[in-house]
Amino acid sequence: MTRSRIRMWRRRFSNGLARLAASALGAGGLVAVVAPVAADPAPGAMFRDCPTCPEMVVIPAGSFVMGDDTGKHAGPPRRVTIARPFALGRTEATFDDWRVCVDAGGCARLPHDHGWGRGRRPVINLTYAEIEGYVAWLADWTGQPYRLPSEAEWEHAARAGTTTRYWWGDEVGEGHANCRGCGTRWSGVQSAPVGSLAANPFGLFDMNGNVWEWVADCWNPTHDDAPDDGSARIEGDCNQPVTRGGSWYYFPKLAASAYRYRNGVRAKSYNIGFRVARDLP
Repeated sequence: MTRSRIRMWRRRFSNGLARLAASALGAGGLVAVVAPVAADPAPGAMFRDCPTCPEMVVIPAGSFVMGDDTGKHAGPPRRVTIARPFALGRTEATFDDWRVCVDAGGCARLPHDHGWGRGRRPVINLTYAEIEGYVAWLADWTGQPYRLPSEAEWEHAARAGTTTRYWWGDEVGEGHANCRGCGTRWSGVQSAPVGSLAANPFGLFDMNGNVWEWVADCWNPTHDDAPDDGSARIEGDCNQPVTRGGSWYYFPKLAASAYRYRNGVRAKSYNIGFRVARDLP
């Protein structure tokens, strides 16, 4: 990318900064963190690489058992060791996040919101290529190594040190996640503004429910022969990347931390979004 192109994006970005900041301050609920990443960030630390960049949380390295025996695609369970900390979006990417890219000229369009409103709701109705384009733009804009998380990183972060079906236990209960029959005002109706429900022990919101999240891995029907180091699985059906987390539309079992599915790269769905990951020094 040329320096002139980056300067152009930054000028456009600056023109929209005040409006976006005012929108964030008026959103209520989730309190924004505006701080650069430390040289050696501690697990759980939150940071932003710019005032309107996605909020990131430092996820610790660690070993966990990925998958379970409850579904035909969720197993076989296997131990995965992630050797280095990484950062993951505190929330799903929002319409506000996406608008920054559009205003800077890095993204071509603002997708349809299905009549629910934009702002702090998860951005939806995007193809996989558009999401990859956003992540590449964010990496170029900030000079930082943003990417989509691997499936293993996603599950490590969703479990947050737990071994139960959901981070809060084996039963879905009420009010823990936005999924059908899960007892929130949005369940079975629409997506919720990010951060509307409690965060998991790693400080991440909506890992279970709200919208499916596309990750970096190509689809394979089981965990057989999957990497054990947390890296993305880049062989298999790459026209159907893996989705994780379930959504407001689907029943609780699909929101379990180990549940996995896939969707075609050309799909534009009101059920699917994403969150960004970032490598750390």
